Amino acid sequence: MVIPGTTPFDGKQAQKGYALNKMCFSFNSADNRKAFQADPETYMRKYELNSAQAEAIRSKQVLQLIAAGGNAYYLAKFAGIFGLDMQDIGAQQTGMTKEAFQAKLRAAANI
Repeated sequence: MVIPGTTPFDGKQAQKGYALNKMCFSFNSADNRKAFQADPETYMRKYELNSAQAEAIRSKQVLQLIAAGGNAYYLAKFAGIFGLDMQDIGAQQTGMTKEAFQAKLRAAANI
């Protein structure tokens, strides 16, 4: 069952996003994060991102990144470069502010 409005990360998405996810995985290295920040366009070309993936990286929009084949776990590495965490990503995905998203999480956990 697929939740309406979501993009399941399946084999097709994995193939579609291979280059994007490979690039995001490279951000485990501080040197790679610095190289990306110094020249994002050259760094994206190194991983042969397609135009949709490159535009999604430029826009820093999570939903575009997921549509381009991005996996949330690898995208978190990209988001970390900009000081964003998984709650920032969740807020973007739901169209909420981070504070509203956190409140929703707390309410769901009865905290």
